Amino acid sequence: MSVAHADPETFACQACGACCAYSAEWPRFSTEDDADIARIPAAYVDDPAGRMRCEGDRCSALDGRIGEHVACKVYAVRPEVCRTCEPGDPECLIARRHHGLPV
Repeated sequence: MSVAHADPETFACQACGACCAYSAEWPRFSTEDDADIARIPAAYVDDPAGRMRCEGDRCSALDGRIGEHVACKVYAVRPEVCRTCEPGDPECLIARRHHGLPV
């Protein structure tokens, strides 16, 4: 497994939540229009910042403990940045390292 990018065929998503709790700056709205954002419950949206609401570096829509099985409370309407996150990609590996999880 490469340090820069893991092989997606051998690195399946671990549902660890590291990617959702790495940086409050990461879950920004990019391709979403007002209608897309309106589908996300307001409790999870930080309108002035143009991103998902975070508690520290953790997305407020994340349910569970980092490193254990977690779930997204808004999975069906999650932002594009969350939809394109890939297991084993550089951001995944950085987030896993940040939380002391194996890569």
